[in-house]
Amino acid sequence: MRVVLLSTYDLGRQPFGLASPAAWLAETGCDVRANDLAVEPLDEAAVRAAELVAIHLPMHTATRLASRVIPRLRALNPGARLVCYGLYAQPNEAYLRSLGVDHVLGGEYEEDLARLALGERPDTAAGLPRLAYRVPDRRGLPPLDRYARLVDTLGRERLVAYTETTRGCKHVCRHCPVVPVYQGRFRAVPREIVLADIRQQVAAGASHVTFGDPDFWNGPTHALSIVRALHAEHPGVTYDATIKIEHLLRHAEHVPELVRTGGLFVTSAAESLDDTVLARLDKGHTRADFERAFELCREAGLVMQPTFIAFHPWMTREHYLEFLGFLEQHDLVDALPPIQLALRLLVPAGSKLLGHLEVDAFDRERLVHPWRHADPEVDELHEMVHMLVQERSAAGASRREIFEAVWQTASGRSRVPGTQWMDRAPVPYLTEPWYC
Repeated sequence: MRVVLLSTYDLGRQPFGLASPAAWLAETGCDVRANDLAVEPLDEAAVRAAELVAIHLPMHTATRLASRVIPRLRALNPGARLVCYGLYAQPNEAYLRSLGVDHVLGGEYEEDLARLALGERPDTAAGLPRLAYRVPDRRGLPPLDRYARLVDTLGRERLVAYTETTRGCKHVCRHCPVVPVYQGRFRAVPREIVLADIRQQVAAGASHVTFGDPDFWNGPTHALSIVRALHAEHPGVTYDATIKIEHLLRHAEHVPELVRTGGLFVTSAAESLDDTVLARLDKGHTRADFERAFELCREAGLVMQPTFIAFHPWMTREHYLEFLGFLEQHDLVDALPPIQLALRLLVPAGSKLLGHLEVDAFDRERLVHPWRHADPEVDELHEMVHMLVQERSAAGASRREIFEAVWQTASGRSRVPGTQWMDRAPVPYLTEPWYC
């Protein structure tokens, strides 16, 4: 069978969500074409010849982009079976089927894709199956130099590998898109599979690895065994991972080991500085916890890059100014991509936030339940900040310049005359900003 696997957007990464099913499909004897629309045009000839076309939907942006591509796929090949799979496929099943999608698969999708390629039906009764994972097949993907780079503390750009040691998450934060699909469960990928995937990407030029687990320390023993082996085999390769605030504190004794094994930075979803909001989101930490974890990482020499939901229904302009002040006080302005200053709470289909805040009916165009702030001025502020960040980023303004412009927009005044930015050591970062 001729199969086309499509990705529309994956945070500037070489798509794991294409490479992993490609390995399964190759085992069935399929002729597989992986097509990443983020860095290359749609292969219309491959789509016309395909019997199965499958689109990976790992996030909101990818799903919105896919909704524009699906009609084109149907026009190119009306007879092909069309599949959507990934975190955002299952919650948006009704909408995707209305566009002409034949099959919708949620988490742990590889075996079901292989079944479809063999002319069988997906095993929907299995729920969230336990798979015998394969080493991802990356041979048909664009090379790593087409994707986001790591900029290290010396300003050098380095190629980045991407892999996953676990999938799903044992936590149930209300705003997280993983929760509706995995429902508090996670699956560990065998160590040798992960190391083999890293090995092939290092051979292709990568010298840094992003571990894309929703939480790298859902299974800390498993994760640590992998980074120890990674460091032993590739001592010059560095890495980053996403780890919850509560896990950093619970396993504080292991934080220095992340640095010793090549960890450069961790992404951690702080989300808010307000304990009431954190409780509404069921984050499992408080502001004091976040501040302790931040200092823990700093003392160990590990950069923490927190993420925030800057705009949500429970904030005020004063809260936003406090947030900006916190970033400056804790020397985080250079560490945060400017888009972090403008992120607005998303309430997608199936969100666990439904019932916990007032939202409008589902908007099929935007793929969210829209919400409006009780104070219209806060929504106006979001629009101004979002537009400012986009325009200044496109013009090449620095993070500090954008921050000062946002501060002036939010406060109506410039920063206190005579204050100076402190000098700080450069922080490592990826050239594709964190988004969703």
